[in-house]
Amino acid sequence: MDTVIANSTRVVAEPVPRAQEPLGAMTVIELARAADVTPHVVRHYSRIGLLKPQRDRANGYKLFSHADFKRLLFIRRAKLLGYTLSDIRAILDDAQQGQSPCPRVRRIIRTRIAQNRQLIKALVQLQSRMEVALSIWDGLPDGTPDGDSVCYLIDSVTDEAGAKE
Repeated sequence: MDTVIANSTRVVAEPVPRAQEPLGAMTVIELARAADVTPHVVRHYSRIGLLKPQRDRANGYKLFSHADFKRLLFIRRAKLLGYTLSDIRAILDDAQQGQSPCPRVRRIIRTRIAQNRQLIKALVQLQSRMEVALSIWDGLPDGTPDGDSVCYLIDSVTDEAGAKE
């Protein structure tokens, strides 16, 4: 399970690997192992430009640097905080252009927090509707489709205003 622990100086997100960092060039599989991700993830991030490997002239293999390893760990940390790959690309672009990505990082996470609160509220309402429906349905017999109704239990549910559709 991923845990996020906040203290006064930083947020600690586990389980981003704490293993010994690789030093030399790495293949897809070596980078994947070092960063504790699948080779598919490394290939996908390369395809969409989040990682930028060099090609080995001798065999054509993609080779990743220590900077790619650090970038991959950064991507994992950002994903643990709910940033999308599109968000991460924009953050990395800001940094590459010499601009502080921090204002964008704060703006995105504030927006996500507000969205999450709305989603949680909607899920709590849904959970409540589901529990009420089940408590009513538990006292009703099973029915069979009659041509006009597939399941009379669901048909008995009213919308938010209390009217049946």
